[in-house]
Parts: sequence; C-alpha cells; structure tokens
Amino acid sequence: MELSKRLTAVAGLVTEGASVADIGTDHGYIPIHLIEQNLSPKVIAMDINKGPLERARIHIAGYGMSDRIETRLSDGLAAVKPKEVEEMIVAGMGGGLVIHILEEGKQIVSTLKGCILQPQSEIQKVREYLVEHGFRFEAEDMVEEDGKYYPMMRVVPPEYCEHKTADRQEDCKKEEWEYLYGPLLLKNKNPILYEYLKREIRIREDILLGLAGKDGERIKERMTEIEHELEVAKKAMSYYEE
Repeated sequence: MELSKRLTAVAGLVTEGASVADIGTDHGYIPIHLIEQNLSPKVIAMDINKGPLERARIHIAGYGMSDRIETRLSDGLAAVKPKEVEEMIVAGMGGGLVIHILEEGKQIVSTLKGCILQPQSEIQKVREYLVEHGFRFEAEDMVEEDGKYYPMMRVVPPEYCEHKTADRQEDCKKEEWEYLYGPLLLKNKNPILYEYLKREIRIREDILLGLAGKDGERIKERMTEIEHELEVAKKAMSYYEE
C-alpha cells in the first residue's frame, strides 16, 4: 500500500517489532502498512465512529489481514487493556483532542513504551502538556504535502524514561520557540522546518509592512502580536545559523 507522505512519516516513528494501537484509524491505512512492511506483529485499529471503523474493517479484510489487525469501536484508549500493546498512534486530530486522549487514557498510556502523535492544530499546547507531565521527546519529524506542513513526534511516557534525574530536568527546559516549532526539529536542523520558518517569517514581515502607518488601538495591538510572533520565529531560525 502506498501511503501519503504524512502517514508514511507517522508510521516511520513506530518502533520495529512493536504492537500498536492506532487511535482514530479511519480507513485503516497505517495498520495495513505496518503489517505489510513487517514493522509490527499486531495492530488494533480503533475509531469512535462505526462508519469509519466498518470501512477500515472492509479495507483490512481486502488485504487479507483480519487475523493480524483487530478493529475495535473505542473512545480513545477506552477499549485497550493494560500492556495489550506497546505503542499508540494518534494522528490527524486537533491538539485538544490529542491531549484529551492522553489524559483520559493515562492508565493505559503509563504502560506504553512510546506514543506517536501528529496533532493537526495547537501543537504548542500539546508539547506543553507533554513536558508538564514528564514525557520525553525521543524523535520528531516534519513533512510538507500539498502545501501543508505536518509536524509529528514520538514521545516516551515518564514511566519508561530511563534518563538520570538531571537529564530529565534538562529535557523539561523548553523555550517558547521550542514548544511552538519542536525541540528536536530545531536541534537537528530539520530541512522542512527550515522552509516552514522562512514562510512564517515572510508572512509576518508582509503583515507588518501592510499595517505600517495605520492608526488605531487594535492596529497597535495586532502589530505587537505579529512582532512577537516574528521574534519567536527568528529565534527558531537562529538554530540554522549556528
């Protein structure tokens, strides 16, 4: 099966040989790919809605993988038992929903060795939640597809963090631009993030040019907001200049 660039990158963050729960599986593309590529011996494809889950079931059966991919109707991790899988995927959902799934399913999350997350929005809030709750960032990736940029990450729950206390504390120290753009993406000078930052800086500089010379309290407030966003983006861009 040929996946989109986004889903291929998400699947690429799964540990080879790990059993996986795919939350919000939709058509079951990632589970099929994981089995097809021998990346996972067992996948549970889950969705909160019957329609998408039935489409996934039919799709999985069409690939002859019903014995290795189980479909379950589930609100987040509700239908997963402790230690039933080793990793989970939550991709293509809003950041608020990603946090909700982690929070409501924290009993299961605490038994996992890794969580692969690809929020579609509010990624800064997701990273803040992860740091606040002791997750360790193990890998990050970013792809561009059809003019849209998709950041994603693999994080390790605190129960599986093996670093020394000092390392854990250092890992939790994040600047605003790291929460917004990704600590490991910046550290590794990800080339897709570089292109994204160039775009973000250009957009904000153009907005400021358009607002220059205009009066009004709301205009001043907007300029202050954009100037701050520009400053943060330039702080992130400075990683590429080191």
